[in-house]
Amino acid sequence: MQKKIHIILPRIEGSKKTKNKILKVVIYCRVSKNTPEQLRSLEIQEIYFEKLVSENADWKLYKIYKDVGSGTRREGRDGYIEMLKDAQKHRFDLILVKSLSRFGRNTVETLSTIRRLKKMNVAMFSDVEQINTMEVNEALLSILLAAAQEESAAKSENIKFGIRQRMRSGKAVLNHTRFLGYTKGEDGRLVVVPEEAEIVRKIFSLYLAGYGVRKIKRYLEENDIKTVTGKSEWSTSTIDRMLSNEKYMGNLLLQKTCTPDFLTGKQKKNCGEQSMFLVENAHEPIVSKEIFEDVQRRKHKM
Repeated sequence: MQKKIHIILPRIEGSKKTKNKILKVVIYCRVSKNTPEQLRSLEIQEIYFEKLVSENADWKLYKIYKDVGSGTRREGRDGYIEMLKDAQKHRFDLILVKSLSRFGRNTVETLSTIRRLKKMNVAMFSDVEQINTMEVNEALLSILLAAAQEESAAKSENIKFGIRQRMRSGKAVLNHTRFLGYTKGEDGRLVVVPEEAEIVRKIFSLYLAGYGVRKIKRYLEENDIKTVTGKSEWSTSTIDRMLSNEKYMGNLLLQKTCTPDFLTGKQKKNCGEQSMFLVENAHEPIVSKEIFEDVQRRKHKM
């Protein structure tokens, strides 16, 4: 006989006011990054919960809210914010989410949001923990949320550790798409783009000839020299950063920025809080070490 599989759904109800009625259900899905693997995970979450809703005769799907971005940060949470606004308008009764760690940014915020939802007679069901916020007491919920936050912190530290280990070996993920003078080779290293490299050399030579960044900007625009993104107008801050970028002499300085607090996710200039890694002769230079150092000496005198 052919094997048959029957799904026995968990008992999930809203508040007492919504008991014994068809519940309007929403799905909240979130992944951390915009990569093919993560987007596939987002799709799997949607499919799983849509099937769960369709198999429950007491549920009716109202909407699916989605976010792509770290749950610990404010940005990248448009779906979450829209969902809470709709909850205030009493548009649904139940939220389905993969896990507690996928919901709020931290324990305090999540607990506060769950309290607000309960006052609006909106329940949340976390599939991984099998928790219905209308049924679990706040003390247990606080413990589960704290554990979820600790897990997020541990994952963040593991990722940072992996990045630092790659940096120690001289490897780095570089943004080459907006980097004038270079593109990415098959081996992942920077490869010189000859026509762009001439622009870089011109900027360095003009600076050593006594041109300031504003005068260099004017020269580039008057000579119809385009930026790396094809724009006619140059930024003085871009030119200034180029003149200080050690990559143009073939070196890589890794971990120039750091993220002290994984909850905010805000990066800051690494002023000695964490190790930095200098990789010499990492790729073909566009300007010589002597020219680059002459430029730095001139910049520091100004």
